[in-house]
Amino acid sequence: MHAPDAGYGLWLLAAINAAFFIFFAWSFYKPLTRWDWRGFGMFSAFVVALFAEMYGFPLTLYVLGGWLSANYPQVDWLSHDAGHLLEMWFGWRANPHFGPFHIASFVLIGGGFWLLSAAWPVLYRAQREGRLAREGVYARMRHPQYVAFVLVLTGFLLQWPTLLTLASYPVLVWAYARLARREEKDCLSRFGDDYVRYMQEVPAFIPHRRLGPGATQGEAQ
Repeated sequence: MHAPDAGYGLWLLAAINAAFFIFFAWSFYKPLTRWDWRGFGMFSAFVVALFAEMYGFPLTLYVLGGWLSANYPQVDWLSHDAGHLLEMWFGWRANPHFGPFHIASFVLIGGGFWLLSAAWPVLYRAQREGRLAREGVYARMRHPQYVAFVLVLTGFLLQWPTLLTLASYPVLVWAYARLARREEKDCLSRFGDDYVRYMQEVPAFIPHRRLGPGATQGEAQ
C-alpha cells in the first residue's frame, strides 16, 4: 500500500473539526453538574479520536491494510474516500458522501443535536426552579441528553468507523447508562415519590408509543 493521499496529515483541519463539534454540542448542552461534565467529556474524547483518524493519521487503514487489500483489491485503501469503510465494504463506488451510510449518519447526527437542543432549555429551567423536568421531550423519556449523545456517536460511527471508536462506542453507551442511573439516585433523594411516579410513567431512553384515552403506561423500562 502506498502512502496516504493529501486527505491525511491535516492536523489543523482535524483540530478545527473536533473543536467545532465539541463547541456545537456544548452550545446546546452547557454542562452544569458533575454528571453533565462526565458525559460531555466522554463525547469530546470520542470526537477527538474520530477526527484524528479522519484527517490526521489513518491508523485503522494501516492496521487493517493487508487484509483489506487482499479482500478488496479494487479499492485504494489509503485514499481519503476509503475511510468511509462501510460504503467501501458494501460496494458503493460513487462518491461516498452520497452513500447510504453517510446519509444515515447525517440523519442520526442531526437528530441527536436536535434532541440536545430541545432537551437543554427544559432541563435548565427545571434546575433553576428546583423542580423536575417533565415537559417537552422529558415527557417522553427521562434521559434525552444521553440518548442524543448516543445518536450523534452512532452517526459518526456509521460515517467513519475506526478501531478506536468501535472499541470505545459500547463503553460509552454503557457509561451513559450508568451516569443516567446515578442521576436517578440523586433525583430520588431530592424528589422522592414525585420521581418514583415519573419513573413509572416515563421510560428512561426509548419513548413509548402514545396511548389512546383510557390506556395506561406500563412500568418504565
